[in-house]
Amino acid sequence: MMTTQDLLVELFVEELPPKALNKLGDAFASQLAERLRSLGLASADSVVTAYATPRRLGAHITQVWRKAADKAVQQKLMPASVGLDADGKATPALLKKLQSLGADLSDPVAAVIALRKEGDGKNQALFYDSLVSGASLDSGLQEALQQAIDHLPIPKVMTYQLESDCELPGWSSVQFVRPAHGLLALHGSTIVPVKVLGLTAGNTTQGHRFEAACSPVVITQAEDYEAILARDGAVIASFAERRAEIGRQLANAASKLGGGVKAIEDEALLDEVTGLVERPNVLVCSFEPEFLEVPQECLILTMKANQKYFPLLDGNARLTNRFLVVSNISPTDTSAVIGGNERVVRPRLADAKFFFDQDRKKTLESRVAGLDKVVYHNKLGSQGDRMQRVRTIAASIGQQLGGAALAQQADCAARLAKTDLLTDMVGEFPELQGIMGAYYARHDGLGEEVAGAIEDHYKPRFSGDELPRNPTGIVVALADKLETLVGMFGIGNIPGGDKDPFALRRHALGVIRMLVEKDLPLDLGSLLNQVRPAFGDMIDPNLEPLSDFFFERLSGSLREQGYSAKEVDAVLALQPQRLSEVPRRLAAVRAFAALPEAAALAAANKRIGNILKKAPDVDPHVSEVLLRESAEIVLYEAMKQLVPVANAQFETRDYTTSLQTLAALRVAVDDFFDKVMVNAESLDLRLNRQGLLKSLHDAMNRVADLSKLAS
Repeated sequence: MMTTQDLLVELFVEELPPKALNKLGDAFASQLAERLRSLGLASADSVVTAYATPRRLGAHITQVWRKAADKAVQQKLMPASVGLDADGKATPALLKKLQSLGADLSDPVAAVIALRKEGDGKNQALFYDSLVSGASLDSGLQEALQQAIDHLPIPKVMTYQLESDCELPGWSSVQFVRPAHGLLALHGSTIVPVKVLGLTAGNTTQGHRFEAACSPVVITQAEDYEAILARDGAVIASFAERRAEIGRQLANAASKLGGGVKAIEDEALLDEVTGLVERPNVLVCSFEPEFLEVPQECLILTMKANQKYFPLLDGNARLTNRFLVVSNISPTDTSAVIGGNERVVRPRLADAKFFFDQDRKKTLESRVAGLDKVVYHNKLGSQGDRMQRVRTIAASIGQQLGGAALAQQADCAARLAKTDLLTDMVGEFPELQGIMGAYYARHDGLGEEVAGAIEDHYKPRFSGDELPRNPTGIVVALADKLETLVGMFGIGNIPGGDKDPFALRRHALGVIRMLVEKDLPLDLGSLLNQVRPAFGDMIDPNLEPLSDFFFERLSGSLREQGYSAKEVDAVLALQPQRLSEVPRRLAAVRAFAALPEAAALAAANKRIGNILKKAPDVDPHVSEVLLRESAEIVLYEAMKQLVPVANAQFETRDYTTSLQTLAALRVAVDDFFDKVMVNAESLDLRLNRQGLLKSLHDAMNRVADLSKLAS
């Protein structure tokens, strides 16, 4: 076979969507490589490098052949009794099949003789062996390129017009993520003549719009693409290298300012900016210090979201009046670039200051009535209606957790928690809801407890986010999320598949985290029953689907934390309503599973469960006078001694010790099943033995369903 060479493919396009750029680049390269491998044109050891800049998607693949190896193909045709007549000649069915396969039928007799036969008698079958020519790179790359384009995860397709060739005068429509203007395809130094999106491949591309040394940039060898594009085109082709370069420049620029100044860390912003520049140049800019009177969250958000700037924080994580810009040009005199960016950001900061000043002219209390005019859901009323429900729920939870004082604080925070939705600042920056409410609450003199609760009642906003910082925040956050969950489930808005428009999965996990991590003495079922009356007759009163939803989310979360499926299933099979106890139960099950007695007891527990399924109404009462066999007497005496101890340990939430205490029953349980017939002919004996097993089953399964540990 011919030696391999590197393959380079590049699509040169108009500016690609920056947030999707890295994903597009990886998908383009991986799709190309995958298809070429399946065609036998690329080796399993081929190294694939993806390229993605604002104006190009590319892929470099090592060890690519000009032509794939020929393949021997063995194909079963049909039973010999169908393909051959009594004289051994080909039947019409066989000839038609051979013709469809492209076999040479100039001599039908010879064609039949060439067929391979396997099997004997009625089981004999005919096989056609052929050699299929391997795909050429020209045809294989054409197929792979089209497939890669068809399967790109394009966020939104653009339709544009492409001038047709002279044979088809006029214009034709093309669909792609952005208009494409160039196609490069090199195998080593040889152009691969593929066509796509109305383009024919060549060996040239374009470099940086303003700083390229020449235009076009000629790529002479596939393996030299990155170096030539950097030298002649002033472009860093690799997304990862460009991102790393921006990170280095950001850190370097911040360190030169001294005082522990650092650029704000934001991986999404770094990805987006990497998708906006081809050769980054980080510059330091500043704004007037008086803007720092505005809450820093507002300034940070407007600089990041609107301008793609990196705010600078001092050693105390406070915003400074300087920020970093990632420019796409590197002029000798940077003053014009710096001045331009400073002029652009100033009106944004001025708007933020104006909104902040205007909002503080009205108290949060004065905005409460306005919530009645804001629609929450057409089946659940306004934000004002929702606020009243949350108040009722928060007061109830607060009373349980901290008495009248906490209930009063929670009621105040719940009443005002949504009022910042009516402020100018949150209207401009919805991401600041809660945060601005806290600032305005402090300005209104409501105290840190209420202000913190207003900010924190949205927490946790995402996986890994911190929980509310104070008891009032915990209560209002629970009330807010439970109101959403009960209301949405109550009107049938249940998440399905990937669809979860009301973020109910996130809300459920937030409730679970607060109950567990704050070790709250609240039962899930009781909580749901407290919430339901706040809706009156607006919702379906059946809360069972929501309860199941909670345990599904909890199960998934525990598995992600590293617990095994058996451990999770054993604990959650009992659906413990006090979720704060679940970690202790899991720890107990894990410790029990490590004991030498565990496997036998789990198997016995499963056996007992199967027996009791056939006698569901068994009374756990045991009559000592009906204990006849020594093995059942020994088991009963052991249970009398150990079960009360285990129960006492269970009541003090020492679940690990409780299960370890019961593990001492292993020998007696094994002996019972070896020597005692549970289903005795005598009804009294049978019921008594079933009662003994019921007592044992109840005792063994208070912490978890141990039968789930059986293999």
